[in-house]
Amino acid sequence: MPRITNNPVDDPRITLRLKCGIHTIFLFVMLDWTFAKVSEELLLILHDRYPNGLTFSVDAEPVPLPEGDVKVVYGIPRNPNGDVSHGWKRLKVEDEDTVESSKLADVSAVAFALVDPMLAGNVTFNVTVPQLEDYDEEY
Repeated sequence: MPRITNNPVDDPRITLRLKCGIHTIFLFVMLDWTFAKVSEELLLILHDRYPNGLTFSVDAEPVPLPEGDVKVVYGIPRNPNGDVSHGWKRLKVEDEDTVESSKLADVSAVAFALVDPMLAGNVTFNVTVPQLEDYDEEY
């Protein structure tokens, strides 16, 4: 649900479109939430909604979610107009940064990757962009 006002005092939440593989998770977040809180909520949703793991292409089997300590790394579209087909660049935020400080807009597309905290330096965002030929002619 998009914001009904541009005043964050009247409406202190936004919706993020969190993308990984073929999945898009719409998550309502408060502007004062830290990215640690966003990550915590996202991981709860992933384990609840996708217990068999995430799928990275239409015909692929799910890849199990990582066990144990995991870091969620976020990315934003490389194209400033939000065209996700041009790939992603890392959103430079720390766990203690707030959503408001990141300057993300309502209904922003944000890629995510689940990585080992010790290997969080180089991250590739694996987001499948739907193509018309991915779907049967029947539809």
